[in-house]
Amino acid sequence: MLRLALVLKRSWPRLAGYAMIPLIRALVWLARLIGPARATAFGAGMLRRIGPLLPAHRTALTNLRAAFPELPEAEHRRIALEAWDNLGRVGAEYAHLDSLFDYDPAATGPLRTEVAGIEHFFALRDDGAPGLIFSAHLANWELPAICAARFGLDATAVFRPPNNPAAARLVQEVRRRSMGGLAASTPGAVFAMRDVVEQGGHLGQLIDQHFTRGVVVQFLGRPCLANPLLAKLVRHYECPVHGVRVVRLPEGRFRLELTPPLDLPRAADGTIDVPAAMQAMTAVVEAWVRENPGQWLWMHRRWRPDMLPHARKGTASPATPVHPSQANVISQTADHTL
Repeated sequence: MLRLALVLKRSWPRLAGYAMIPLIRALVWLARLIGPARATAFGAGMLRRIGPLLPAHRTALTNLRAAFPELPEAEHRRIALEAWDNLGRVGAEYAHLDSLFDYDPAATGPLRTEVAGIEHFFALRDDGAPGLIFSAHLANWELPAICAARFGLDATAVFRPPNNPAAARLVQEVRRRSMGGLAASTPGAVFAMRDVVEQGGHLGQLIDQHFTRGVVVQFLGRPCLANPLLAKLVRHYECPVHGVRVVRLPEGRFRLELTPPLDLPRAADGTIDVPAAMQAMTAVVEAWVRENPGQWLWMHRRWRPDMLPHARKGTASPATPVHPSQANVISQTADHTL
């Protein structure tokens, strides 16, 4: 009996997650029924009310106070509320992802989505070589993968499956209907990702989340751990690396911005310097977040001091140098995005 109780205790979160599948499907059906405008307004309103009551709200405020110590507390709370608003919209938009992206270079009328830097996208698609794309959890971060699929870019998006089985199943179904290749960020997936690049494909990854075995980078004034996968791939395959972000605009519209290829730092032997390259990419993401702080996922525990190398090993952690090209990367991004 005790063994059964232990098994049930360990399995309860997963069983509860599966029990939520009908509820989530019903919410998706309702969101489709009422249309994207009303669905996103509902999702935003719901999380603006519920979000501040959740433990994650304290995480968001802690992150905001550390990132913007010069701002008053009222501004921290305003940004946190805007972040909940954005997250609620993203959740509701999953029901409409297949129709959310309507960009057409030949269109003359108003569109829901616009794209800046489309020439870099076409160059990636048509050069016959592999390429890497990094992004962040800004606005609706699913749109770049949809853009790639619509315009024939052979791209595989790396994603982290949600912990809730119901949400994971729903997200997987929606993504497979509207996106290209997908690779879950599981321990064995690195070999599949390497094969994508080796075969001339393109790999996209969100780089703004904690990665336990990562390299130390400075992000919004504090050290954190970043997944070095993209830097290691570009060091080995010498392929171009672009950044892409989504900006949420008024009236339910979006703008996708693709940067030109980054000139990443190199070591003394001429190969890509992996920690410095990840710092350069992270600096671009930081500039994006500072420009639209209310559209980023502040509820994530991005900074975990106890997981840094000196905390794990009991030795002093070397400071991560800011490479001289880091400022150039930020200005280059600003100059080439509208």
